[in-house]
Amino acid sequence: MSGTAAGVAALALEIPRAAAVPTGRRVAVFGGGVAGLTAAHELIERGYDVTVYEPVALGGRARSIPVPGTGADGRADLPGEHGFRFFPGCYQHVPDTMARIPFPGNADGVAGNLVPVSVTTLGFPDRPPLTVPIATAGAGAIGPDAIRRSLTTLLAFLPGLPPQELAYFADRMVMWYTMCDARRFGQWEYISWPDAIGAQGKSEIYQNYLARAPLQLIAAARPELTSARAWMTASEVLLLAVSGLAPAYRGGLDRILAGPTSEQWIDPWVGYLRSRGVRFVSDAALTRLVLEGARITSADVGGHQVDAEWFVCAMPANRLAQVLGDDILTVDPHLAGVRELVMESMIGVQFYLRRPSALPHGHIAAMGTPWAITAIAQAPMWRGDFASRYGDGSVADCLSVDVSVWDVPGILYGKPARACSKEEFAQEVWAQLERWLDNGTEWRCGEDVHSWFVDPGAHFDPAGVTNDTPQFVNTVGAWYRKPQARCGIENLFFCGEHVRTTFDLASMEAANEAGRRAANAVLDAASDDAPRAQVFALFEPPQFDPLKRIDADRYRAGLPHLLDR
Repeated sequence: MSGTAAGVAALALEIPRAAAVPTGRRVAVFGGGVAGLTAAHELIERGYDVTVYEPVALGGRARSIPVPGTGADGRADLPGEHGFRFFPGCYQHVPDTMARIPFPGNADGVAGNLVPVSVTTLGFPDRPPLTVPIATAGAGAIGPDAIRRSLTTLLAFLPGLPPQELAYFADRMVMWYTMCDARRFGQWEYISWPDAIGAQGKSEIYQNYLARAPLQLIAAARPELTSARAWMTASEVLLLAVSGLAPAYRGGLDRILAGPTSEQWIDPWVGYLRSRGVRFVSDAALTRLVLEGARITSADVGGHQVDAEWFVCAMPANRLAQVLGDDILTVDPHLAGVRELVMESMIGVQFYLRRPSALPHGHIAAMGTPWAITAIAQAPMWRGDFASRYGDGSVADCLSVDVSVWDVPGILYGKPARACSKEEFAQEVWAQLERWLDNGTEWRCGEDVHSWFVDPGAHFDPAGVTNDTPQFVNTVGAWYRKPQARCGIENLFFCGEHVRTTFDLASMEAANEAGRRAANAVLDAASDDAPRAQVFALFEPPQFDPLKRIDADRYRAGLPHLLDR
């Protein structure tokens, strides 16, 4: 993430481009996830002829995945998913798009299906879990002292964290707020998060809960490989959202949808786009882009030729790397960086319970679990009675769990997730949940488990687990390997969480912003004067501008930040 001037400058990196030749308004979008649907949304509303080609399922990782054959007596199949969805208050693009998708009974469209989450439960292996209310502190004066106070309040749940280490961590965060743009992109992009916060030599609590757990739980990232710039920006906007210090972030820290994602968002979205004229082609994977000179003339999709004037690649980075041939890289060498982008797994498993869970109604972060377990009991947060709507009538709740670390041994079988069978994987996840949450509580409900479901994109083979839908992670230096929405080929565009955006964290928000940028790039290339899709800036507290100017002078002089110690 970066809303800084340097971030904007980097987004406008000079790339040689041939002059655009507006020849028509047909657009082929390859990929029907959040990014591709967003690009289609913006372009169809501006009069373009849009076809979306999707190889698996519309909605991508954000969609729901019904468990086949589990519905009975008119009920829908049990709702599975790649992993649970949440919508932090710092999201701006996604809620704006949602508000433009009609939904029966909602004046604000799909956005009316977002419901606030009021608590978060933190689980520990050696003491009772802690339930923390989520409430914004209310807007107030922004400055170094306000940031330190907010951090002290947020981290009060870490007993045993030495006061001097908490003070040091707060200073590192304040340093980020007062850091010039050039230092962020020129220095902090190239160091890891643990190095940025001086984790080496600190207490085990500091290393486990500040240097490792947040990245693993939220971004499925390896802390030692993660760009400090990317994660510091994520930390900044999340802190501003929960603190109430940013007027632009009005959604609080945490929201979820009031039901399965496809039911509440993706299906209405696709329906709206169809009503506007978007065509959808299923089982359609892009395999080749045909280049002549500086233009794409056609594309191969499942052995069929696709013709269009404009081509938008909205597939994940690993698939994009496979279709960027050497001829394309010759025209735009910068695109070779796509082949170096790193993908990691965050996969979900849903446990269906016969009785409502006794867990608090909010997200669960099992702090320090080997596999970085996060979860939420969904039925209490959803509209309607779960048992009467889904399954065979005997399932009362769905505990949806995300697993983010795949190469660390578990506590039940002593094997990393990627070496487990599907059954071992589910049993290990449940064992970690029990150990981290059943300390002095009555939440244990193993006997209530009706069944479980694992994302079918995960293949549990004897040689190891593979994942069809990994996500991009911001490794050190990745910003300069990421593509922009527009490239040196005049009618080829890119969108997805791996494309340069101001919200630089793998997320639905980044994908949505990238889809808007791709749509705007098509308009630019077509010399179209239609209004551009709105791209929101991240909130930057203006109170820190004088300190940033001081740091800019120091950075140009080769001096460290004033708080760098």
